[in-house]
Amino acid sequence: MEIKTIKINPETGVESIIGQGNFSLKTVDDIARVLMTSASRIKVGVGMNDGGMKITRTSGNDKKLEKLAGELAYLIGAGHIFVALIKDAYPINILNDLKHVHGVCRILAASSNPLEVVLAETDQGRSVIGIVDGYMSEGIEDESTKKKRKDILKKIGYHLG
Repeated sequence: MEIKTIKINPETGVESIIGQGNFSLKTVDDIARVLMTSASRIKVGVGMNDGGMKITRTSGNDKKLEKLAGELAYLIGAGHIFVALIKDAYPINILNDLKHVHGVCRILAASSNPLEVVLAETDQGRSVIGIVDGYMSEGIEDESTKKKRKDILKKIGYHLG
């Protein structure tokens, strides 16, 4: 077995969602459809690897994101893994809808941070071991950084009680 990593560095304004599903023949379109109907201006591209037919399928409403999602899923290469790229929406507002897609087994990451997909490669194929999301912490939040965090949340419309 060999351990590999694949880097995913979304451009500014793009969120990456990586997950595992089944029945990619239909699930790739179901994921795209659920994402497209979950937010009014959302742009979506989905790539999903078919573990049996050895092909990466794509769907979405934005050709650039669809192409890139397909390329990233293909690069990861693990069967039944999907990559969804979204613009003009945040994962926090759509993850529950995505989790309820019949063919989605689990969500591994949802982030605008740079990601590293950690893979195990065997003679049969690849498996995602895990996701490195962002960077290591360099300290613990103090009152000043806590205030900044809460100010950002208020600015984008989250009101804290």
